[in-house]
Amino acid sequence: MTETTGTAGTTGRAGTTGALGAVVTGGGGLTAQVRALAEGTVSSRALTEETLRRIAATQPTLNAFRVVRAEAALQEAEEADRRLAAGESGPLLGVPVAVKDDMDVAGEPTAFGCAGAFPPKPADSEAVRRFRAAGAVIVGKTNTPELGQWPVTNGPAFGVTRNPWSLAHTPGGSSGGAAAAVAAGLVPAALGSDGAGSVRIPAAWTHLVGIKPQRGRISTWPEPEAFRGLTCYGPLARTVADAALLLHAASGPHERDLHRPASVDLLAAAGREPGRRLRVALSFRPAFAAVRHRLDPVVRDATVRTAELLESLGHEVVEEDPPYGPVGLTFVPRSMSGVRDWARRAPDRTLLDARTHANAQGGLLFGGGVLRVARAAEAPLRRRVGEMFGRYDVILTPTNAVPPLRADELAGLGSRETNARMIAACPYAWPWNVLGWPAVSVPSGFTAGGLPMGAQLLGPAGGEPLLISLAAQLEAVERWYERWPEQAAEGEEAAA
Repeated sequence: MTETTGTAGTTGRAGTTGALGAVVTGGGGLTAQVRALAEGTVSSRALTEETLRRIAATQPTLNAFRVVRAEAALQEAEEADRRLAAGESGPLLGVPVAVKDDMDVAGEPTAFGCAGAFPPKPADSEAVRRFRAAGAVIVGKTNTPELGQWPVTNGPAFGVTRNPWSLAHTPGGSSGGAAAAVAAGLVPAALGSDGAGSVRIPAAWTHLVGIKPQRGRISTWPEPEAFRGLTCYGPLARTVADAALLLHAASGPHERDLHRPASVDLLAAAGREPGRRLRVALSFRPAFAAVRHRLDPVVRDATVRTAELLESLGHEVVEEDPPYGPVGLTFVPRSMSGVRDWARRAPDRTLLDARTHANAQGGLLFGGGVLRVARAAEAPLRRRVGEMFGRYDVILTPTNAVPPLRADELAGLGSRETNARMIAACPYAWPWNVLGWPAVSVPSGFTAGGLPMGAQLLGPAGGEPLLISLAAQLEAVERWYERWPEQAAEGEEAAA
């Protein structure tokens, strides 16, 4: 059995010194930068310049970014400094952040991991518009595998994105570029997307907090819904408070969204404990997906350790599995139909991966009546699984079944073998995309070789506040944000 270690430990930070370095590398991350900007101890221009230096220093190794908006970001930073000097305020005013390359940024292409000459977008997506309204500086768009299909972030369009904890391993996917950028300290937080665990999977494999919010919490406009309702945008950050702040800034509907959940107080949740003894269901059995999987003992041990920590905090933990039923049969038609929708937008479809063509063909086969049946099954499945929340407040599972895959793990495989391997490695996240409910991945420990792992807190509709409060309670004990990868230190030294 591989040894498991906890999340608290030594830091790998070095390099940039002085007031700027304290703000950039401080444990508060996003929250610390917002405070420093408001207090005038650092300028947005200085923060953005430092961010751009770090990106340039690590791009040859980590390869986290598809698009770097150096000139535009500096102009946005200067405008933020003018607003700050005039006494204005905003949730993210002057802070450099990144977004995944499936979100529209005006003037930039949205290639979503694909090769080809995509045209620049004429307008921001609603989530990016809200970031700008909050005062954020958008420094770039992060890498994602082709159409977000795989839990590794690489492809012929941009190369291989690597994990700052181990360059031989993937940061995960499909929000792997966003996770690598945050884990390495290039940006304090980033917005990813989660269609089958694509925020939570890389959060677990890079020692971050990743939130998949309630469907519709963050608008996916100009898509009324993304991937037939499977995909939600969500934050990746080093702390729960930072993730909650980014989620708060991006949240809110567009008037033409299909899903508009009732508003919840995300910021207050990060600053308080749950306030009562919770009943937590501990589950190791994933939903049926016609693929054999094996939970790595080191991941199981890390999840058990998280459960024991919850008990030490006064909560009750009971082993029980959710009654998932035929949830997999509703996922596949929606996922493949989403791939088909996106593949048709590629300017040169001959450049698409053969596995993308296979999944797009599946989207054609599973369209029409099959897709309607899959959508109609969602409400009965919510009632079936939701029965758990009459007896439990939260469900705890591993985020992934294994530690991080090697960066080339899925290279050269056919469609069937790729699907089998990725489902076996990541069987726990995707059912919550079908249900549309919130989930939070938190760090759960390290393998003996120093690879990160995560545990997943699952809740019912609108359950983000409780999940965030519980994650913050764990964080207060574990202080996982104090441990950084050595690759972050190397990047800081190069940038200093």
